[in-house]
Amino acid sequence: MIVFGSSLSPYVRKTLAFGAEKGLVLENRVSPPGSLDPEFADCSPFLKIPGFQDGDFRISDSTAIITYLEALHPEPNLIPAEPRARARAVWFEEFADTILVTAAGKIFFNRLVAPRIMRKPGDEAVAARAETEELPPVLDYLEGIAPDAGGFLLEDRLTLADIAVASPFANLRHLALDLSRWPRTKAYVDAVLARPAFAELIAREEALLARFAPPQAA
Repeated sequence: MIVFGSSLSPYVRKTLAFGAEKGLVLENRVSPPGSLDPEFADCSPFLKIPGFQDGDFRISDSTAIITYLEALHPEPNLIPAEPRARARAVWFEEFADTILVTAAGKIFFNRLVAPRIMRKPGDEAVAARAETEELPPVLDYLEGIAPDAGGFLLEDRLTLADIAVASPFANLRHLALDLSRWPRTKAYVDAVLARPAFAELIAREEALLARFAPPQAA
């Protein structure tokens, strides 16, 4: 099984971590910048990552991929079966994929991806507005519901909810964003990201980012 796309994307990272927590071996294939893998294009007609291939089965979108992996490998169960817990797991994933990633992604793209990887100026005004206006209410919400460090959002065990919510915080970690205003959230997320499924991906991402030194000021 192949997952296409860099794990610097929280969607790719979420998918790979979900597979790792199930004990699956997923090949992660990343195309060099500026090139297009035709197999990826076959999986993702609109070229959105992640793409996924399992034999002759191809699909894109992290939620679709995770749904497939859960159905194909139901144990360990990471999407709860109990109706209310399942609904909440799906909601937390949607919350992370849209509300959290929308705010965090603006900061990550404009302060890291654009200037360091794409070598073009980021929009600092967009990043600053996301940091000061868009992200704090999201973190305030999480602060009110975050379990104790080492705890989980649902059923007192790791589920898709934790994997989805924690994944975008790896991007904020790469930015060294100060989360001291939200200590419960930070402690909870740090514990999830310390799991091997995430820690190995983050270490690999850090090594990649080290190759892209910040541009020198003129």
